[in-house]
Amino acid sequence: MYDVIIIGSGPAGLTAAIYASRSRLETLVVAGALWGGQLMLTTEVENFPGFAEGIMGPDLMDQMRKQAERFGAKFIFKDATAVDFSSKPFKVRVGNEVFEAKSVIVATGASARWLGLESEARLRGRGVSVCATCDAAFFKDKKTVVVVGGGDTAVEEALILSKFAREVKVVHRRDKLRATKILQERAFSNDKISFMWNSVVKEILGKEKVEGVRLKNVETGEETKLATYAVFIAIGHKPNTDIFKGQIELDERGYVIAHDRTKTSLEGVFVAGDAQDFRYRQAVMAAGDGCKAAMDVEKYLEEKGI
Repeated sequence: MYDVIIIGSGPAGLTAAIYASRSRLETLVVAGALWGGQLMLTTEVENFPGFAEGIMGPDLMDQMRKQAERFGAKFIFKDATAVDFSSKPFKVRVGNEVFEAKSVIVATGASARWLGLESEARLRGRGVSVCATCDAAFFKDKKTVVVVGGGDTAVEEALILSKFAREVKVVHRRDKLRATKILQERAFSNDKISFMWNSVVKEILGKEKVEGVRLKNVETGEETKLATYAVFIAIGHKPNTDIFKGQIELDERGYVIAHDRTKTSLEGVFVAGDAQDFRYRQAVMAAGDGCKAAMDVEKYLEEKGI
């Protein structure tokens, strides 16, 4: 019987583990087979406070995990496969094992949607990115960077990149954007941003780093090559919350609905990080959520006398 089970091991889950275990709560982290969250897929992180020279994403996650372990948090590096919140104690299934807890923190995050190209996976972190806020500064004064997508996320990424790169080309499979009107107006009035309509990325070019893209016009079938220093994939995110359907309240996109900071619709179950945050999606924000969730858990357990 654990005081708290934390499902997820990105910045939110690991920060929650640090705070919970340091408060002498019996803490279990169901970290996942691919633990560490999206920062495990990044290279240098320059905007996480405390690292003047930056830090590699996997190194940051490793340090956070060791910090939680130092205070006694236990880790399982397997995926949670099901949960049962219908009665207390709460149950979390991991394969053939079932673990019980007085409280749960959902910190499963969200996954970026990818194009599914082999070249995209190979060059991830080498010019392929899903976060302009994280990586735009690496391309300061570069001639051309590419954004793939046509919704709010894509246009926001293009606007951020326009502050650094000399030219931003937005590749969209349709002939008009899906983004909100005000974002469209900002993009169309930005001299650095141009659009390649009715086009899809067939391949990202380059061996050690991104050097270009091969595009296909979906109307004519014509293929062209475009030189670029970076490709930002901005076709949306999917929250990793499928196992919580029917257990706690989710919105129409699958994000956990938070009430009063970190509380979910079910007493004793809390949420932190990108599983509920579809706006900011930053490691430092997720870490702050993890801190709040752990403190809310401690207060909940004290109030219930359990």
